[in-house]
Amino acid sequence: MSGELILLVDDEPNILQLARMYLEQDGYRIAAVGDGRAALDEIKRLRPALVVLDIMLPELDGLEVCRKLRAEDNPVLILMLTAKDDDIDKIVGLEMGADDYLTKPFNPRELVARVRALLRRSDRSGKSASELAPLHIGDLTIDPGSREVTLQGEKIDLRTQEFELMLTFAEHRGLVLNREQLLQLAWGYDFAGQTRTVDVHVGQLRKKLAAGTVRIETVTGVGYKLVIE
Repeated sequence: MSGELILLVDDEPNILQLARMYLEQDGYRIAAVGDGRAALDEIKRLRPALVVLDIMLPELDGLEVCRKLRAEDNPVLILMLTAKDDDIDKIVGLEMGADDYLTKPFNPRELVARVRALLRRSDRSGKSASELAPLHIGDLTIDPGSREVTLQGEKIDLRTQEFELMLTFAEHRGLVLNREQLLQLAWGYDFAGQTRTVDVHVGQLRKKLAAGTVRIETVTGVGYKLVIE
């Protein structure tokens, strides 16, 4: 993905400097702004491939920026940054349409790994997957080609990363996968880092699967597995 343009949105100069340095070393082009309104303007002007978006911003906070972009059907990838180690911020960000999140303070190598994995998944979406047959599990159907999931015949709306996680569970149904394995298989991360993102995404999937017979079961002390009731 070298050469892709990434927009950094944060009002902390040291965060911008650190993120810029590591991402540029990995071959990305970088633009940066310090508030939410400027972020919306630059996203429209520059059309970046991905936005690293802090939640706590002047003028317009990151959640509102994310909401406005998704309301306009802007598909730009969004990696949300949160200074709070609190699932509420993370879940709200994902519900608003963010593709992933990272909690401050973060290891800059993990930021690069997250960015690389998000762009890699986006680039391969709809290519080799289009040749795969739909998977039928209980009352759930997962179509890798169209990247659609239906529950009892009704389409359920999944964000990019939710779909990748659902597909990973389906391809390994009945097997217990720990968080590190899920980060590698569903996220494509080559740097394990924070694993709470798995738990947050599993929680989101569970809500969307609640009406059906397919469940994501917790195996205490190990990980998760997909089961049919």
